[in-house]
This record gives sequence, C-alpha cells and structure tokens, in this order.
Amino acid sequence: MSASTRLSPGDSAAYAALLDKYDTWMFDCDGVLWHGDRLIDGAPEVLELLRAHKKSIIFVTNNATKSRPNYKKKFDGLGIEAHVDEIFGSAYAAAIYISSVLKLPKDKKVYVIGMGGLEEELKSEGISYVGGTDPADNTLASPTPIADDPTVGAVLVGLDTSVNYTKLSKAFRHLYYDPSVAFLATNTDSTYPSANGLLPGAGSILAPLVYSLGPSRPVTALGKPSVRMLEAIKAKHDFDPARTIMIGDRLNTDIEFGKAGGLATLLVLTGIASEADLTGPNPSPTVPDYVTPSIGDLRAIGKPAA
Repeated sequence: MSASTRLSPGDSAAYAALLDKYDTWMFDCDGVLWHGDRLIDGAPEVLELLRAHKKSIIFVTNNATKSRPNYKKKFDGLGIEAHVDEIFGSAYAAAIYISSVLKLPKDKKVYVIGMGGLEEELKSEGISYVGGTDPADNTLASPTPIADDPTVGAVLVGLDTSVNYTKLSKAFRHLYYDPSVAFLATNTDSTYPSANGLLPGAGSILAPLVYSLGPSRPVTALGKPSVRMLEAIKAKHDFDPARTIMIGDRLNTDIEFGKAGGLATLLVLTGIASEADLTGPNPSPTVPDYVTPSIGDLRAIGKPAA
C-alpha cells in the first residue's frame, strides 16, 4: 500500500507541482471549505487562485438538505464565487438517477424522507413526490392506518431533521409490501459536521429502515462514495479523470469516491478525518494520495505571473 504524500504549509514548490498536474479540482464543502456558516481560513483565496490559474472547479457535496440554487445562496453569503452548474449535491444526483437511470414512469411518484432541497431537485427533473415536508407527515402523533399507495415507485431517504415514526412507517410499508418499489438513499454518511460539531447524518436517518427491512431489501446509495455521483457529474462536465483531483475531509466518502472514479485524492484535516486515522494504531485502509492540514495551505500556490 503506497503512503500518502505529505504537503507542508508554505512549501510553494509542492503545491505548484500539484497545480501543474491537475486541471479539474473537485471539492467537498462541509469540513473542507466551511464549518456550518464559518469559513475555513483561506478557502475563498484558494478558490480564487485556482480560477486565476484557469482551473475548473466543481463542488461535490453529500448534503441533500439544499437544492443547487439554495447552495449557491450559501456560497454567495460566504463570499465564495460559485455557479449553479458547478454544484453537485446528492439530492441532485438522486434526481438525475431517478429520471435518467431508474426512468421512473410519469404515473409513479417518490416517497421522500428528506427536506425542501431534496424536493426542489426532484421537481426540477419533473419527478412527482409525496411525504417530505408535507405537514400531514410531519407529526408526532401516532400514525393513522396507512393505506397502500400503488403509485409510489420509489422511496428516497436523505437527511431529515423532522424525521418521525410516521415517515419511517410509511416508507417501510411501501418497501416491505411492494418489492417493485426502489429503495434509494441520497447518501449513507453516519454524521455531518455542523457549526455546533458533529450531528447525525443521512445514514443515521436511513438506519432504522435498513435494520427493519433486513438484507433482502438492500438500499442503493447515490452520493459519495458511489460512482453514481461521478456519473451525474460526467453527464454535465467534460473532464479527464487522470487530471482531476478530489479534495475532502472524509476517508470513507470523499477519498473513496475519488479512488473509485480514478481521480487523485487530497485529504484535509479540518473535518472528520484526523491524523490518528492515518498513523494511529488502527489506521484506515483508505490511503489518500496527498494530505495537507487545511485547504488554506494551498495559498502557497500564489497568483499566476502577469
């Protein structure tokens, strides 16, 4: 197993070599560019430098709570240049998969455990849905008798801060009693980094359904590290995997995603992964190509010559 190349803050030659080697730069967001609504030091300047060097930038996030237009509003609010067509969230990847790969018939709809951003992306692909933010499903009352709904063709689970027993019960019944209903998840992240520290992620919302349905009803995950996310990006952007690098803070999602797609990988230590995951007594089997303490370290690249 090859060891990672360690990049040291201030080593301008090492970062310049990285710049020369890769044309397309894919970034995770939470834990790489920001924590919640707090920017990681140097992140905007690094993105500006890459654009000044004519590099292509793509933002790849498993966060399915926001649509691409709403994600752009967050970038704008933080003072980061970003364009809607550069933003790929797992909600968008899920919508593309349902419309283009699953080819859900127009007379079918998706039962959603998720939030408004996920619904917006489904709507953008012309996909009908139920559940989600519907007030009838956002209740803590005991579930009323749940009627079968043969028009539901898929269940899609994402991060849902209003998840409850009613939503889980409806999703379970659709999947348990109708084998033709597709079982999909935006991603399987166990946690996500927020401004208040780690919180349960979409995978934790998904876990009760996985456990109750058992191994005979496997789920199809559509976000990182699944190659389905990369396929969604390829459908919109032309890039050479051999000259593309994925920057992330999670070994089991970001770095595995890059490796599965034949991309180079750069791990930053400002989010989930720590030095102990790399060199501790039980190191991760996932080894990034490069490691740097923070994305801000890439400021050593410097501006292009006039």
